[in-house]
Amino acid sequence: MSESVRTTSSPLLTTAGAVPNPDDAPDAGVAWHYGDPLREQRTAERAVAVVDRSNRFVLSITGEERLSWLHTISSQHVANLGDGHSAENLSLDLNGRIEHHFVQTDLDGVTWIDTEATSGADLLSFLQKMVFWAKAEPKPAPDMAVLTLLGPDARRPRFLEALGVAELPGTYAATALPGGGFLRTMPWPGEHAWDLVVPRDRLVHWWQVLTDAGAAPAGTWAFDALRVTALRPRLGVDTDDRTIPHEVGWIGGVAEEGAVHLDKGCYRGQETVARVHNLGKPPRHLVLLHLDGSADTRPAPGDAVTAGGRAVGRVGTVVDHHELGPIALALVKRAVPADATLEAGNTPAAIDADSMPRHDEYQPGRAAVDRLRGR
Repeated sequence: MSESVRTTSSPLLTTAGAVPNPDDAPDAGVAWHYGDPLREQRTAERAVAVVDRSNRFVLSITGEERLSWLHTISSQHVANLGDGHSAENLSLDLNGRIEHHFVQTDLDGVTWIDTEATSGADLLSFLQKMVFWAKAEPKPAPDMAVLTLLGPDARRPRFLEALGVAELPGTYAATALPGGGFLRTMPWPGEHAWDLVVPRDRLVHWWQVLTDAGAAPAGTWAFDALRVTALRPRLGVDTDDRTIPHEVGWIGGVAEEGAVHLDKGCYRGQETVARVHNLGKPPRHLVLLHLDGSADTRPAPGDAVTAGGRAVGRVGTVVDHHELGPIALALVKRAVPADATLEAGNTPAAIDADSMPRHDEYQPGRAAVDRLRGR
């Protein structure tokens, strides 16, 4: 990663009780928890909590053709994304495999993108190389940072007053914040979630404003626990270099809370997306695993999921949940039954049957082929 976009430790790590993520963790540089991670999860679900996600890589795109240009090189339909609206988006390779996942928000003539700290520099480099003659200018925005507000109590009047907004925006909508930046409503990791993308030099200010209003500090552990139970994947943790969007639930437009629009023009990787949607089924799918809490070890992201000693998938995010105990996301082969006896790494594991996606729908392309063959 270049020096100009290097992620540094958050000033919020000085908050009382803050325990930093390990240096080799995807969220290095921000708090893992504040002393009681299970309580922090409960608060984020039932009351209100704020999570420091200032390690996210932020970039901006200016220029009058920014949206039409981005539309041609990404998977989401964003050519007509309105001012104050957001979308999740992907960059795919020629074979339809996921290279980047990002959230974009268009506000006041600027498209703001935030993505994983570990891959942000690569995404920026890709975008800059793809400009050619388009009137679009992607550049790093290290002076912007992300906070996430979680929980139903954020809808209370005291938070509207603290945020300086008349009302909270709708899902994937955004509104400007006083002093710069914006507030964006997200459909995950929980039912009540808002991102604040704010000037980095006002990060401490906004943290203080939110905690003074009653938001409890929560670490990335709490964020991940909510994300895992919602079956929301994380790039580079729950995906590998073979993952296609269908395997991890990223198919769909903004209305479907997806990142791949199925009715848009040509873009890199579209052929695979269309073929799997119309004719086939994904080779793997994302499921929730319940892990044996009595085991001496826990699996790590990237460990094999095995059945009878045979590899049938890979482990993604592993987290202790305040109600479910140790759980994980995993990509497993489509043929693995919900009641299979599994091991995640060396830990006994079982698939949560409710997390199994359905692949028995008749594919539209397959139906057309069968009609032509008289079936």
